[in-house]
This record gives sequence, C-alpha cells and structure tokens, in this order.
Amino acid sequence: MHQPLTADLNPADEVVAVYDRTGNPIGRATRSVVYSGGLWHASAGVLVRTGDGSRIYVHRRTDTKAVFGGYHDCLAGGVVDPGETPQETAIREVGEELGIFGTTDQPLQLTEIARKSWDGEWENSPLRCHLFAFELRYDGPMAHQTSEIAEGWWWTPKELGAHLQDPSWPFVPDSRALLADYCWS
Repeated sequence: MHQPLTADLNPADEVVAVYDRTGNPIGRATRSVVYSGGLWHASAGVLVRTGDGSRIYVHRRTDTKAVFGGYHDCLAGGVVDPGETPQETAIREVGEELGIFGTTDQPLQLTEIARKSWDGEWENSPLRCHLFAFELRYDGPMAHQTSEIAEGWWWTPKELGAHLQDPSWPFVPDSRALLADYCWS
C-alpha cells in the first residue's frame, strides 16, 4: 500500500495529483515538487475538431509557460488535480484555455482517443506523466487564456499530421508521444 504524498512548500504553487508508475492516484504534491522530483502525475487534454471533423485546432503556447513554453500543441489541457478524473480535467482545461464550456442541458461530449504513460524529460530532468487525450467536435467561438495560449489556428488533419512527422517542428513532446498512433484522417 502506498503512503499519500503531501508537500506544500509554497502556498502559491498549485497542488496536483500524484500517481504511481502504473497509473493509480496515490496522493498530492505541489507542481514544483512533482517536477523537481520527477514524480508520476497525470494530464488530460482535448483535441478540438470542427463539427464535420475536417479541421483541428492547433495553438502555440505562450513563451512564459513553465513547461514547453513557446511550443505548439493540438491539445488544450493540463495536470489532473487531486480528486479529479482525467475527463473532468479535460473539461475544466478546455474551458480555461479555449473558453469552451458545456451547460447543464448540454454538457460537453468528449470521446477518449488516446492514453499513454510517458517517461519523458524536460530541461534535463525526468518528467513522468500518465497522458489522456479526448476529442471534442465544436464549431463555436474560442476565447484564449492569454497566459497560456499565444495564438491559434485551424489545420486539416493532413496538415497537422505532416507537421507532427517533422521532428524539428517545436511541438509539445508528450502530446506528440500520446498521439503518435492517432489516425490523422
């Protein structure tokens, strides 16, 4: 049995869920402790497609993002908070980052499209994350969270797939790994 992790070094530092290597939540810690200690955590993101599926929303992260600043991504997402499911995180994050919200009468309809455990690296330190991707069909307005997204645009799946095949294109590596087997048609 795992002992819960608790670490609140800086009250301004966001507390996130900590996971074990196999994908089970085991506690919580501040984001800085998770990143500096290479602790397993989870993140969830949403791939937004037009209603007919012909376009995918791609964005460039702000240069001030703590991780992968200035890189491109096609998932609006973030880390799983304590007590949240990955789907709840995805719904929260697509609202925060792109201004897409469901209502009680019409909740957002997300479909899980990928999941993967990623034992990666950021700035020469381990970055270990259980990754979850969901898809949302959406034709409404977008409102960027300016602290997170610098700019965004629509691409065809073929355009995005071609860019993802180019290892020199600055794309978030965990999303690239998570979506490596996704069909871009």
